[in-house]
Amino acid sequence: MTNNGLLQWEESGQTHLSQWHSENGIAPHKRVVLVDDTLTADVAYRMACEGTAMLWKSDFHNARQLLQALASRVDRPPKKIKRIKENSQTVEKSALDRFNLYRLAQSQRARILGMLLIQVGADHRIPLRRAPEVSQACIEAYGVTNEPYVISLRELLGVISAHEWHKKGVPILAGNSEKLIIYPHYGVFSPVRGEYIELVRNEPLPKAVAEHSIAFDIGVGTGILSIILAMREIKQVIATDLDDRALSCAKENIDRLNLSPQIQIVKGDLFPAGEAALIVCNPPWLPARPSSSLEHAVYDPESQMLKGFLNGLKDHLLSDGEGWLILSDLAEYLGLRSRQELLDWINQAGLKVMGRTETRPIHKKVFDESDPLHAARAAEVTSLWRLARQ
Repeated sequence: MTNNGLLQWEESGQTHLSQWHSENGIAPHKRVVLVDDTLTADVAYRMACEGTAMLWKSDFHNARQLLQALASRVDRPPKKIKRIKENSQTVEKSALDRFNLYRLAQSQRARILGMLLIQVGADHRIPLRRAPEVSQACIEAYGVTNEPYVISLRELLGVISAHEWHKKGVPILAGNSEKLIIYPHYGVFSPVRGEYIELVRNEPLPKAVAEHSIAFDIGVGTGILSIILAMREIKQVIATDLDDRALSCAKENIDRLNLSPQIQIVKGDLFPAGEAALIVCNPPWLPARPSSSLEHAVYDPESQMLKGFLNGLKDHLLSDGEGWLILSDLAEYLGLRSRQELLDWINQAGLKVMGRTETRPIHKKVFDESDPLHAARAAEVTSLWRLARQ
């Protein structure tokens, strides 16, 4: 378990210290007060906004209710919405402005809701009345620990939710109406958006696979794309990732399906050694800085992984092989990256586009008109780019 420093507070006239853990990398709070059921939501909200962390010392279920009350206050629209007008016309914000405001609002929301803290014992048990049994969920997320620690209640609930996803799994349509179950781990991007999986499942394999049945999966995550490639009877798949949680998650899913003889998991940055007939990569789709380790599957600062994949692809492709880049154009609608930039990077990497298959996402945010990014999400297209050497 990562040690993020020590959290300090006063209790019964004594100074107490405990390990502090935050997946967001937040430093231990400087102001910490003890709170219980007597704390009202309005007072808690004011304290959180002012930067005072609250270490809960009462009934666990009441702590969850307080967190929900804080969320309702954070999400409540302001009483007065100021409109900036120019020549009697409302000034429209650009897509990039809306995205930046959205990220700022999400960051502020996370900061405020992260101010309600919970103490957890060395055995990952919560010493509060009506507290749930969370030891297995915490072991899955953090591993074994020998010391008590403090985390935000919001993060703890995320750990519990991830444990439930891990228990029941995510059903995936693998072809011919056959369904398989993928079990995501805490901190590993869950394959709930199935459209990119369908693209890899249905795209005709390159001819080079017939003679050299080897594929690379760059950024394995849960292992879903490696599994799809193996089920398409590619004899050897080499999958890479730098994240230990992803490597463990992929190995578990591959072992469950008895595909380990076909799929090799390698810890490494981007490409393994050698060449392949097919190289698949589904990088994070948005070129922005993640605010936590959990966001690395969504945000790719300055498109580093995307550029790294493109720049290294030519050297790892067999002469008649193909690279499959799975990428959404949401970044283009948000003003984060242009289509021409992507095409220029492909060309500069010594690659050419052999074809592109596209599909539209069907996740619920596409239809949520209250979403600040609704216009971009409604226009979004996910594509499989077939790339080859020039």
